[in-house]
Amino acid sequence: MRTLYQFPLSHFCEKARWMLDHKELNYVAHNLIPGVHRAFARLKTGQNRLPILRDQDRWIADSTQIALYLDDTYPEHRLLYAEGHFRNKALEINEITLELGRHVRRWMLSQALTSDHESLDILIGEQGYLRQFEKFSKPLLKAMVAKGYALNEETVAESKQHIEVAVQQLNQMLVSQGGHYFVGNRLGLADIAVCSMLAPLLAIPGTPWEKENFESLSEEYRDYQQYLNQLPLGEYICRTYRAERNARVDWRGV
Repeated sequence: MRTLYQFPLSHFCEKARWMLDHKELNYVAHNLIPGVHRAFARLKTGQNRLPILRDQDRWIADSTQIALYLDDTYPEHRLLYAEGHFRNKALEINEITLELGRHVRRWMLSQALTSDHESLDILIGEQGYLRQFEKFSKPLLKAMVAKGYALNEETVAESKQHIEVAVQQLNQMLVSQGGHYFVGNRLGLADIAVCSMLAPLLAIPGTPWEKENFESLSEEYRDYQQYLNQLPLGEYICRTYRAERNARVDWRGV
């Protein structure tokens, strides 16, 4: 059985879940505790980030490397064209989303620590000792996340600015393609990468970022969500989630 080691709230892990679902491959989504995951990840893969895919005796870290591995090992329902312009274009867009994703993560984590209590609850998990000792684990987790991702007023503002520039760039690229897919005439890595990295900003139903109470969120988040929703890019992401995100495994994991 394949195992995807993940954080449920991570959009990089959502990208990996979507790729596995697109391939129609069975797997288990196994949650690791933030911070504690580093020792496990380094032991198994020599680096300290998630997602990590275990496929029998193979351990693959990094969402892009997982995409390449899946296409090589399970060529049905390809994520990338085998060669040529479309493949290069998809990898170029994927590269843009990697940097974008890091800034979305920082900005969204800052929201989680200040106003988005639903996301903080997902970080803690539904069970385990973080939930059991919630009174103590919440402030500890907040401090650990703030330090680990360098969350301060300056870096968060820089990330918001990067998001705004990248969103405009991707929006123009999508419009120039006719607005249906980023590359070619079918869903692929570029589409999954863009949708996954920006889904946290849209609070899409059925995802880890769906919100029950928008009033508890910051005005800055609500304003940007409304702005993104009105762009062709935002409409495309919501449409693609509705039509193409055929989840086979619950994002909450085990």
